[in-house]
Amino acid sequence: MDSFRQKKAEAIRSVGGQPYASSFNRTHALLEAKNLKDGTECAVAGRVMLCRAMGKMAFLTLQDHTGRLQIAMKKDAMGEEFKKALDVIDLGDFIGIKGERFTTQKGEPTVMVQEWTMLTKALRQPPEKWQGVKDQETSWRQRYLDLMSNHETSERFLFRSLFLKKLREFYWSKEFVEVETPVLVNAASGALAEPFATHHNAYDLDVYLRIAPETHLKECLVGGFDRVFEVARCFRNEGLDPSHLQDFTMVEHYAAYWDYRKNMEFTEEMLSTLLSGLMGATKVKIPNRDGKLIEVDFAPPWPRVTVRDAIFTACKVDIDQEDTADALRTAMKKHKIELDVPVAKLGRGTLVDQLYKKVSRPSIIQPTFIMQHPLDLSPLARRSDDNPLVTDRFQLVVGGWEIVNAYSELTDPVDQAGRFNEQVKASDAGDHEAHRKDDDFVKALEYGCPPASGWGMGVDRIVALLTQQTNLRDVILFPLMKPNRT
Repeated sequence: MDSFRQKKAEAIRSVGGQPYASSFNRTHALLEAKNLKDGTECAVAGRVMLCRAMGKMAFLTLQDHTGRLQIAMKKDAMGEEFKKALDVIDLGDFIGIKGERFTTQKGEPTVMVQEWTMLTKALRQPPEKWQGVKDQETSWRQRYLDLMSNHETSERFLFRSLFLKKLREFYWSKEFVEVETPVLVNAASGALAEPFATHHNAYDLDVYLRIAPETHLKECLVGGFDRVFEVARCFRNEGLDPSHLQDFTMVEHYAAYWDYRKNMEFTEEMLSTLLSGLMGATKVKIPNRDGKLIEVDFAPPWPRVTVRDAIFTACKVDIDQEDTADALRTAMKKHKIELDVPVAKLGRGTLVDQLYKKVSRPSIIQPTFIMQHPLDLSPLARRSDDNPLVTDRFQLVVGGWEIVNAYSELTDPVDQAGRFNEQVKASDAGDHEAHRKDDDFVKALEYGCPPASGWGMGVDRIVALLTQQTNLRDVILFPLMKPNRT
């Protein structure tokens, strides 16, 4: 805190003023005032971003959520208030002014101040006006400084908000209903991931933060809903890197009587429609894993590639020929494939998943559907009628990132219970990402669930790609950070 600024706040109080006002009656936002005709009276407010005093005149730049506007203070018009204002106003302060819109000789829209009010006295110096916040860690820890000084950051988060608005509108246009499901759950199911554990004091019960809303959304179908979706905050206690965070936002939907192929068509229609509306085209430039901008085209149809073919093309390991985890580890060793995760205790499903993620996915740049995931990699997906060793499942990969995961739902309660038991065995053998058993979900399926297909998309990832960011923290307003100990 700046002691000189604090003294100015005390000086305002000493003469009966209030350095922290309760409100201000604006007539226009700054951009609106900027577009007024000369001679129009207005009342505007904003943060002081620039101040240039020149004798009996001073020009200040105010900023609000719509942009910036120049205001002019003139001693002849303000009298004693001119000096009082310049004595106490600092960069970063919020002030309100009343005045008349005019245009300077240089063509700058400006408001000539007739009255002014201190609204909030800032006690710290804002970021340097030209450079803004350039340090990445500061932008994450103190996002308010990043938003204050970097217009591009504000635009990025406005885009995210608009993306979610248009996403919801698209769902409603397709007869989906938005619902909410629990964050605290007895069984963390819906994905292969390690959950966060916590304790419910009132129940004296250990519970988990959800890793996905999947099972509760499918229970909505059991209860009679036809199509449901949720924009859900999810939590996974696993690795941290630019494309993974432990708490993230995803949208999931479930549609009765659809299969995974219908969901593929829906995905193509959704994203091509959203991009056309938000960006004016289906061709956009996104960063690849090296940060280089490349053009991708979301116009359907998109290529369809099986997991087996994606892995075989990348490293010549044929997962269809390796039916156990040990056999797959032997094949990987033969082809000199090393992963940056310990593989000795991984079950076959998780091993296939890690192999695909490390050797195949990074090179997939154009929107591509990856299909036919092995059964032991998909504990909640329906078996393929054509090949019972694979599932009716797909993932959408763009720019080396998995954006969407979807499949035809497993509605057979006996098959589902058996799959959960296999996952428990893998967990007991040391696979911490194996799926947890969920007896309540099996019980729900026993009452009958219609044929359905479910779908999940990482909101942070798709927004990061579309705003050309390589780190998910740059599209999350306040990412979790370790506290500074200094």
